[in-house]
Amino acid sequence: MKFPALSPISLLLGVTAGYVDAAGYLALQGLFTAHVTGNFVTLGAALLFGTSGTLAKLLALPTFCMVIFITRWASYALPPQGLRVFRTMLSLKVLLLAVAAALAIHFGPFPNGDSGAALATGLTLVSAMAVQNAAQRIHLAGSPPTTVMTGTTTQIMIDVADLMRTLPMDKKDAAQARVVRMTVSVLAFASGCGAAAVLYSLAGVYCFVLPPLLGASALALRMAAVEGEVR
Repeated sequence: MKFPALSPISLLLGVTAGYVDAAGYLALQGLFTAHVTGNFVTLGAALLFGTSGTLAKLLALPTFCMVIFITRWASYALPPQGLRVFRTMLSLKVLLLAVAAALAIHFGPFPNGDSGAALATGLTLVSAMAVQNAAQRIHLAGSPPTTVMTGTTTQIMIDVADLMRTLPMDKKDAAQARVVRMTVSVLAFASGCGAAAVLYSLAGVYCFVLPPLLGASALALRMAAVEGEVR
C-alpha cells in the first residue's frame, strides 16, 4: 500500500512556521509567534524576572484565536465572489509577513518587547501564522500540523513503539508512512528554526525578509497546481 508524501507546499509551510517562530522569539523578547501557547511559559518567566514583552505574550493567544475565527468566517464569502479560498488565505499570509518585515526593519531592533512598534510587529507575525494554521487545517487536513510539533513528535514515538511489535501488514504500512511524513514535517520546522537563528545572528532584523519570500513560494506552487488542474 502506498501513501502520499508531504506536498512541497506543506514543507514550505513547516519551514516558514519554524523560521517565523524562532526569528520572533529572538527579535521580540521571547515571543512565540507560531506556537502561541508557548507564550504561557515565557509570560511566567517575564513576570518573574521583570523582563519586557509581557503585554505581547498576553495578547498573542487572543489575537491568534480572533484571526482564525475571522479568516474562517470570511472564507465563506470568497467563493461567491469567484475567489479561491486557499489561494486567498496564502496571499493574505504573504501580505502580513511582508508588513511584519517592513515594521521589523524600520523600527527594530526591539530592546523593549512592549513598545508599540514591537507589539505591532509581533502581533502581525502572530496573525500571519494564524492564517497559515487556518489554511493548513482546512485545506491540507491530511498533512501533519506545520506549527506545533509536540503532538507530531508524540505520534512518531507511538508509531515507533508499535512498529517494534508484530502488527498486521496494513497497520504496519500505515504506521511507517506516518513516521516518515511526520519526521519530515518536524525536520522542516526544525530547519526553519535553525535558518532563523543563523540569519538573525548575521543580519539581525533583516532576517524577516525571508518569510514573505517563503510564503510567496508556497503561493506560487498553489497557483501552478490549480492552473495544472484547470488544464
